Amino acid sequence: MTQAQRRSAILAPLAAVLLVVGVVAGSTSLSKALGRHDARSRIDQKVEALLSRMTLAEKFGQLTMAGPDGANGAPGPLLTAGAKNGTIGSVLNLVGVDNINEAQKAALSSRLHIPLIFSLDVIHGYRTIFPLGIGEASTWDPATVSGDESVSAREATADGIKWTFNPMVDIARDPRWGRVVEGAGEDPYLGSAIAAAKVRGYQGSDYSRPEKMASTVKHFAAYGAPVAGREYNTTDMSTQQLFNDYLPPYQAAIGAGAATVMSSFNSLNGVPVSGSTYALQHILRSTFDFTGSVVSDYQAVQELVEFGYAANEQDAARLALTAGVDIEMAVQVPSINSTYDNYGPALVKSGKISVATVDRLVRHVLRLKYLAGMFDHPYTDPSRVATAELTPQNLAQARRTADESMVLLRNENALPLSTTTGKIAVVGPLADNAPDQLGSNVPIGQNAIAEANTVTVLKGIKNAVPNASVTYAQGCDAVCDSDAGFGDAVAAANAADTTVVVLGEPASYSGEASSRSNIDLPGKQLALVQAIAATHKPYVVVLLNGRPLTIPWLADNAPGLVEAWQPGTEGGNAVADVLFGSFNPGGKLPMTFPRNVGQIPISYNELPTGRPYDANNKYTSRYLDVPNSPQYSFGYGLSYTTFSLTNLRLSSSSIGRDGTATVSVDVTNTGSKAGSDVAQIYIHDRVASILQPVRKLVGFRRVTLDPGRTTTLRFSVGRSALGYYDNNAHFAVEPGDFDVWAGDSSVGGQHATLTVR
Repeated sequence: MTQAQRRSAILAPLAAVLLVVGVVAGSTSLSKALGRHDARSRIDQKVEALLSRMTLAEKFGQLTMAGPDGANGAPGPLLTAGAKNGTIGSVLNLVGVDNINEAQKAALSSRLHIPLIFSLDVIHGYRTIFPLGIGEASTWDPATVSGDESVSAREATADGIKWTFNPMVDIARDPRWGRVVEGAGEDPYLGSAIAAAKVRGYQGSDYSRPEKMASTVKHFAAYGAPVAGREYNTTDMSTQQLFNDYLPPYQAAIGAGAATVMSSFNSLNGVPVSGSTYALQHILRSTFDFTGSVVSDYQAVQELVEFGYAANEQDAARLALTAGVDIEMAVQVPSINSTYDNYGPALVKSGKISVATVDRLVRHVLRLKYLAGMFDHPYTDPSRVATAELTPQNLAQARRTADESMVLLRNENALPLSTTTGKIAVVGPLADNAPDQLGSNVPIGQNAIAEANTVTVLKGIKNAVPNASVTYAQGCDAVCDSDAGFGDAVAAANAADTTVVVLGEPASYSGEASSRSNIDLPGKQLALVQAIAATHKPYVVVLLNGRPLTIPWLADNAPGLVEAWQPGTEGGNAVADVLFGSFNPGGKLPMTFPRNVGQIPISYNELPTGRPYDANNKYTSRYLDVPNSPQYSFGYGLSYTTFSLTNLRLSSSSIGRDGTATVSVDVTNTGSKAGSDVAQIYIHDRVASILQPVRKLVGFRRVTLDPGRTTTLRFSVGRSALGYYDNNAHFAVEPGDFDVWAGDSSVGGQHATLTVR
């Protein structure tokens, strides 16, 4: 197989995913494509002209990222001097348009007047805070997710930020890992669609525009599969699992035009990624044809020494430069501790790193700055802040996404609540708790503004039913290590017609460095809801959390149970929308909920075994003390109405290996309320040279229907869905029979058989 054929085979699975978000080659006219090529050629000419004038120190400056060193996060003497000397190329965590313009002024006074580019973790909003990634993925609506990131870009760029370290696209199947909150869950197809949508939202078709920003796909690669779910731990997996399950979302984001990629902290199959030529050159550059910039995660280059992979920091710099890390994210205080800046020039002079290698990396950085518009428009107009941030339109988008992200887990005719309910008790540690409702990853410097503008669940309920008598009792704080406040909560429930209990995790329990070995409700929270239940008064439960939790008692006993995740600024209004029925929940789980931690890692798309589960046969793949099935399956979510998926049909029951079959299914709202459902298409290759998942998602669509209405949905299933990678990373489609299912979760559904000749 030639290199071109190999690349074509590797990239084939991308097409179907990008179709979901409208990112396909045919969607752009030839003239526009040629125009972009001409613009790129002009930029490359400018890059070469500038590169030819740069000293070695200035080149390494472009490869160095630093942060603020002044009082209150302002640019201090180190940052200012580095900018003036041309020994800093990019800046991390400097916020405030005046601070950013001040630092930029220093950079433009340097010998070559090369502008800085300013970066920040804009993960789920800037000042308008959206649901975190796992919540966005629960919408199963790439267009909505893209709209979120468009708002985030508009707000952040108004403050001078032109580069975000998002989307986080790591596939994760272990909810003990804290960073599942940032991603799209366990499935590569859904994860790929969400990844591409986020890139398009941040960047649009031209991220030099004032309201657009460069995105970063992270954390490359397979960072979401740490052993034991423990943050920063090693990742070890087969080539086929890497390419089939973990790499597709990175590939989709790159296919959608992601400007940059972040190399991950972890080692992959024994080699730290930030020093891995295989990961950063062979896969990322050669196979995925990535032409943008690679930035290390924070201190990841220095940590090659801690791994025992590099002998010292000079050796770490050599390894990272050789592997292709373009920008080192370095420590700022008490000095700019960049291995590139400290050791790079000496490595070149000693012949351990070639000038050609350095020039290649610098080209990537300069090209990023040209594409981001930093040379043409280095400063940000301060007046934009007033018109771009926390606008009614932005808040409406945040509420819409939060509405769509809600997953109804259980409903024993308890929901929706009546808007004429006279007395409502709102109880629980997260009912009136803006910081924990917002979740982790609120951008640096924005917490106070974000919290002040947050509608908590308590506020949202009061907004929804202004004529009701609403009482509030916290019960305990989010850690809930004391039951001293339970009496007040029980008293409030006894005095009310119904009680809303708001439980979950504090924000600090999820996100980076927040792995948990026990994913039950924290502390005595379960005892709190059991105390409310013991009143025998009506109640429902709302969960605000950053990961799937083990909640067997709630799953068996709560009359109504809503998974709201960490829903952001408008989360309280959105929870009330769902509780009182002004919005019919239609979210679906992007990640499996285990019954207990002993089932972890767990996902719907597991590989088959030679002894499949049989509850009546001990000598099959099973547990003695719990069923194999999860508490809640991937793709699951209830509604206040009912839907049926019927009349599954294939355009052809037999196709060639390069053929395509159209899968059609009718979706009918069989209930009495308008609502949304997500049609999901799954397949299984019955006989394969490499075992294939018992089910694999290959298509989905969220639809909204009035009562009694039916729509026909059509999905294309072809080479990208039917094939797989082997352990040599070769993609192939094998002949044989495939099961095809259409349903609204990963369990059950209509069935058909497709034969590949």
